[in-house]
Amino acid sequence: MIQYLAENVALPKIDEHRINRWIKQVASGYEKKTGQIVYVFCDDEKILETNKKFLEHDYYTDIITFDYSTGSTISGDIFISLDTVKSNAEEQNLTFEQELLRIIIHGILHLCGNNDKTPEERADMTMKENEALSML
Repeated sequence: MIQYLAENVALPKIDEHRINRWIKQVASGYEKKTGQIVYVFCDDEKILETNKKFLEHDYYTDIITFDYSTGSTISGDIFISLDTVKSNAEEQNLTFEQELLRIIIHGILHLCGNNDKTPEERADMTMKENEALSML
């Protein structure tokens, strides 16, 4: 089950059925199936609070993914700061929706085992995001 929640922000207008099908399609490309996935759309202050509390990081980010996957079933909580999605979209000359979709699938790619810690991993993650976005 994939859920969409909001904390301190309005829930963004997305076609949940379409996004759910897309997420499942991307996961199946990694030979994964979806379990319990909860998206929590929030503001910068909530993502900073979450970063400090759980990761001991004192900085803002666009996404935090908590991975509870087991075996071939991906599960997790994915926090997305809509404030940062908006500012990233403006910086990259994208629409809010384009950047939001990229961040939504970015969390799924993490749950499927992809990382973005090194420059090489970041480049690979961007390529995989673009591949996934082309499927939507």
